Amino acid sequence: MNLSKYSDLALVYASEYGLKIVAAIAIFFIGKWLVRKITNLIKKLMLKAHVELTLVEFLEKVLYFSLLIVVILSSLNTLGVNTTSLLALFGAASLAVGLALKDSLSNIGAAILIIIFRPFKVGDLIDAAGALGTVEEINLFSSVMATPDNKSIIIPNSSIIGSNIINYSSKPIRRINLVFGIDYKDDLKLAKETLIQITKEDERILLDPAPLVAVGELAENSVNFVFRVWVKTEQYWNVQFDTIEKVKLTFDEKGISIPFPQISVHLQEQKNES
Repeated sequence: MNLSKYSDLALVYASEYGLKIVAAIAIFFIGKWLVRKITNLIKKLMLKAHVELTLVEFLEKVLYFSLLIVVILSSLNTLGVNTTSLLALFGAASLAVGLALKDSLSNIGAAILIIIFRPFKVGDLIDAAGALGTVEEINLFSSVMATPDNKSIIIPNSSIIGSNIINYSSKPIRRINLVFGIDYKDDLKLAKETLIQITKEDERILLDPAPLVAVGELAENSVNFVFRVWVKTEQYWNVQFDTIEKVKLTFDEKGISIPFPQISVHLQEQKNES
């Protein structure tokens, strides 16, 4: 009698909850499959739109887990579980995690701003957050830069966004600004013609915008020429270093002196009176 009672009870529960369990399992696996298909499709669309890969991967993960949570809640709801309390618990947990990881989340937000607005990209030479270097990597939490002497600098993205950013690679051409001084007794016209000739002899110096050589200042110890020429960005440093060397050698050949600070010491002999 008891066995038939329990068997009948088992059949009742099986008929009542069996379909719900099957439906919940079906919703979970089918939903998970659909979530993967949707995220893959959106990822392909973003890649075709040339969205930065770091942002694509981040958004893909956020979208996948968000949709997966919806699928899990739907499965639980099918079983008759009250998901309202679970949502409240999940919200409280998310708030606690957000407060604990606020610095990390600010870096992630800064990374998204960097990727969307693109103040710089991998390979650019930048000056940001007090550091100068070539960008090697932009991840969700930090940017990795290599200094000119090949040291790695890892800077939090929030520090970069919160500071001035100078991008030396964003423009195709850059201007070299130099100042050359000559002695007051030297031939000013000869010095100017010499500097102009140097700009003409170097094929790396662009003609448009035109080079500028002019007397910029009658200084205390020298007549100073401003020397401004435009070059391709990737040739900036080579042209600057070569120009400084060329000016010094050419000035020496033509007898044009470059003043340097001097100190004159006058000794006065005092005679002892007897």
